[in-house]
Amino acid sequence: MIDKPCGLAVHPGRAGGPSGEDFFPEWRVGRDGPWLAHRLDRDTSGCLLVALKKSALLAAQGLFARGAVEKTYWAVVRGTPKAALGVIDLPLGKVTQGRQWKMAVDRSAGAAVTEWEVKGRGAGIAWVDFRPKTGRTHQIRAHAALLGTPIIGDEVYGDGGDKLCLLARRLHVPLDPPVLASATVPAHMIEAMRSCGYAE
Repeated sequence: MIDKPCGLAVHPGRAGGPSGEDFFPEWRVGRDGPWLAHRLDRDTSGCLLVALKKSALLAAQGLFARGAVEKTYWAVVRGTPKAALGVIDLPLGKVTQGRQWKMAVDRSAGAAVTEWEVKGRGAGIAWVDFRPKTGRTHQIRAHAALLGTPIIGDEVYGDGGDKLCLLARRLHVPLDPPVLASATVPAHMIEAMRSCGYAE
């Protein structure tokens, strides 16, 4: 498990630049690998599972596909949800406009379910715990915006302006033995988190 920083792509992009895979030669334990067991957006920080063995990769991918992996994300959002907690059950599909794309509600698309809970409130912002039950692209970012509280720094679903305040906080993968990891709150989120009641 690695703690991926905001701004680092997991795969090499067309435009070049650093990516998580740049470190793979240092982590290799055999002739092949390592492999990414799942993905995070470039601007999302936090827990990223890397498999050093092919057998572990296949087992982890199977658990992700079956929804057996417990994922917890922390976000700082603009605005404050009216309720203290809830469930967003809105299917998401990809919408393309020119060279840009985003996820939007699409009743014909695959299910997208996210549980959420407000952990703290500040001046016009809130610290929200998101627990996705499905793994759609941009699911938390799109669902947060549909809740009326886009994530701070989100240029696609919000007003951008800052780094994306979204952290893959915790990951529990029920392998044998199980993998349980927590990521630290990144520097660009810490002051906003504190203003919402977070204490290290």
